[in-house]
Amino acid sequence: MLEPVAITRRDVEVGGGALACFRFGESTGQPVAIAVHGITGSSRSWLPVARALGDRAELVALDIRGRGRSSVLPGPYGMEVHERDLLAVLDALGLEQAVLVGHSLGAYIVARLGASHPERVKALVLVDGGLPIPGTENVDPVQFLDAFLGPALARLHMRFADRGAYRDWWRAHPALAAGDVADEDLVAYADHDLVGTAPELHSCVVELAVRADAAELLPAADAAYRLAVPTRLLCAPRGLLDDPNPMQPLPIANAWVAADHDRRQAVLVSDVNHYTISLGARGAAAVADAIAAAVQTASTTRH
Repeated sequence: MLEPVAITRRDVEVGGGALACFRFGESTGQPVAIAVHGITGSSRSWLPVARALGDRAELVALDIRGRGRSSVLPGPYGMEVHERDLLAVLDALGLEQAVLVGHSLGAYIVARLGASHPERVKALVLVDGGLPIPGTENVDPVQFLDAFLGPALARLHMRFADRGAYRDWWRAHPALAAGDVADEDLVAYADHDLVGTAPELHSCVVELAVRADAAELLPAADAAYRLAVPTRLLCAPRGLLDDPNPMQPLPIANAWVAADHDRRQAVLVSDVNHYTISLGARGAAAVADAIAAAVQTASTTRH
């Protein structure tokens, strides 16, 4: 059995209501890292990372607008709104600067904030996101993203008789079935996403939010090339369905690093896919080490 992680909720006032934020673990007085999840995920994708991080830093994970306990927040959605929400979180927590961590869509969000407001960022950790996605050149972005996110979008229309059925759906997901995801973490991830009344339970993710964010995802990749803060990118060698097509291939990552060796690093995390790079034990350990290194480097630089 895994060691439980204490979770404390704090709501932050943003445009249209309150954004749900969760501190994972006890307050230790260590530097804070703010974690932003993927396009149909939630704060619970960071639970394994928090456990692996231990007391090396404090982790505060968001449910971004349209997902998790922030699914009730109204639109508009999109990258600019997510950036404003993230700035509101920093202000509410009294953080002049912080280490920001983003997975998938979250990587594009934190990269945008890092490019636009470098004074608010100590360092960035991008987890399998932030750079261009292969196959997006000279294609219609809506058509590409509909195909790319097809399985994730299909889930939003599904109905489940009970929590067990939804947990089983995730257990059978190719990316999770192939990885080292602890069942306790899978259950926490699935349960946090589920709303409604049996036998019509369903994901709380707002499809309009997903589509609005997806429409801006491809142009958002330019932010990572404008970053002037320390940034580490962790890449998964396999894709969203545990397929051999990574979302952030190492050659693209290495070319990005080559433009600014002093502030950029790219690391290939072995034997993980786009989901298990945060939800699996192996990936979570690598992400936690990257966060701890970013916190330590930022603290050393400051002093």
